[in-house]
Amino acid sequence: ASGPRESIHPLPEVSTKMSAAASEARLSTGVLIIGSGAAGLRAAIAAHDAGVQPLVLGKRRRDDAHTVLAAGGINAVLGTMDPEDTIQQHVADTLNEGYWLGHPALVEALCEHAHEAVEDLVSLGARLAREQDGRLSQRFFGAHRYRRTCFAGDYTGREVQMSLLSGVQSRGIPMRDDLYITRLLTDGDRCFGAYGFSLDDGSRTVILADAVVLAAGGHTRIFRRSSSRRDENTGDAMRLALGAGAQLQDMELVQFHPTGMIVPEDVAGTLVTEAVRGEGGILRNGEGERFMERYDPERMELTTRDRLALANYTEIAEGRGTANGGVLLDITHLPADQILERLPRMYRQFIDLAMVDITRQPMEVAPTAHYSMGGVAVDPYNHRTAVDGLYAVGECAAGLHGANRLGGNSLAECVVFGAAVGRDAARDAMARTTVHRDPEALVLAREEIDHYLRGDGRDFARPLQRELRDIMSEHCGVVRDAAGLQAGMDRLDRLAEQARGVVARPDLAGYRDLATCFELDAMILSARATVRSAMERTESRGCHVRSDHPDLDPAQQHNLRIDADERVTAVPLPRPDASLLELGAVTAQASLAGRLLE
Repeated sequence: ASGPRESIHPLPEVSTKMSAAASEARLSTGVLIIGSGAAGLRAAIAAHDAGVQPLVLGKRRRDDAHTVLAAGGINAVLGTMDPEDTIQQHVADTLNEGYWLGHPALVEALCEHAHEAVEDLVSLGARLAREQDGRLSQRFFGAHRYRRTCFAGDYTGREVQMSLLSGVQSRGIPMRDDLYITRLLTDGDRCFGAYGFSLDDGSRTVILADAVVLAAGGHTRIFRRSSSRRDENTGDAMRLALGAGAQLQDMELVQFHPTGMIVPEDVAGTLVTEAVRGEGGILRNGEGERFMERYDPERMELTTRDRLALANYTEIAEGRGTANGGVLLDITHLPADQILERLPRMYRQFIDLAMVDITRQPMEVAPTAHYSMGGVAVDPYNHRTAVDGLYAVGECAAGLHGANRLGGNSLAECVVFGAAVGRDAARDAMARTTVHRDPEALVLAREEIDHYLRGDGRDFARPLQRELRDIMSEHCGVVRDAAGLQAGMDRLDRLAEQARGVVARPDLAGYRDLATCFELDAMILSARATVRSAMERTESRGCHVRSDHPDLDPAQQHNLRIDADERVTAVPLPRPDASLLELGAVTAQASLAGRLLE
């Protein structure tokens, strides 16, 4: 593993004595879990049930983690609707949709244990949809061969989050959603805890832990339009992992959903469900032309996400978009009663956020950064990173989804691997017989915060975050090329230099401004890793489209890992079984009609 990474900022001369004098509490726990979404909560339940006391930290309210935005459902081969479905078919669908960049061991583990994940949620009180005879209902979702997606209306993520939260609370597992973690503490190649501060009053906390689990989400907020909310998915887990000496993987593989809102600006990127197209929505450019005839005349608006995102992007880039830089998604030809009955959430969303009545007016949409397929590099058999005692799980972990995520697999990933990681971390914690803690790690953590609070710079993090999102959208978005990527890296170099002068100005309202400084650092790191990896992948595969390398290259069927020094290495994948290739081809040839549900 690479050595621990220093901050991008040159640390000022701050005495250890002065830093240590800051208000600093100490906590101790068996398993520390950073992230309070579905993956983190499920890991906490598993660690507790294995006999170790966990502690869960989140930077959002525990009932409002990013998981609540997952609308569509959770996949599992139950056979309640299609008895002919098999685990092997789910494996093949997942690998095929990921353009065979997912690790087979991870995919097989997900599909084999997904039914247990659903059973866990039901036992915790999740109100998943059922048929009249009591069977769990399942529906098509994206590129699945069979109906295997369980759901709770279009609020599945919220139901999953609340059920897991109930399980955490009933066990008395402690949670904190007022602490922001700035640094993992390491002694050589072993992680022994974390350091952070209170978002309310700035007081600092040292957390000593026998094992640490990163479950802090992805990095899609590095783009101008993202389906994540403000201050979510800013690459926090990637920054913490690199700082501890771990590696990142497949950072160039970011899924762009084809339809996100574009106005008003403060909600740009908010997801517009695929069900709109499934109900008969038509895409038109700014000239009123139904343009999908140029890109997929057979399936039109019912084509795959990556094709549709590319089509929307192309219309906008070639000057045929709307005045606001989007395309039009139109369902005004449908009866108003049908829209209100079948798409009530979308009707409310556009009325509430944009004062647009979608029964009378078309929706302006554009591609939006939706999901991080890449993230922290983990062992595909146990989710351990290259740092002893450090795990990663959920959207921040790489290796499962390949170059395109199969819809409905993300919630399954959180619950399946959250449980496995929680158990493994608990065993790791209980097996520790000696504890080594490096005092210098605490000195660096204190000085890192002092740098932002006591610096004399005049730059604020928010404007630089916006500039970074502009850079990434212009140079490393839906379509990329060598010249654009290099220009983007050059601009990121200049931005990183400017970021050295960023300062925090906390006030009576709290220390959120300080967190924003660290999030900017995380966004810069994640953006650079994304661009550098995109330079190395000289092909087009799934979500990664290179206009200067438009073809898929069989020789690049490998993962790309990057370390703190931005050295990129190719990691070979096991060859897929021939039977899986055959099963994947069957699904790829099937019609998508009726499967576009969010």
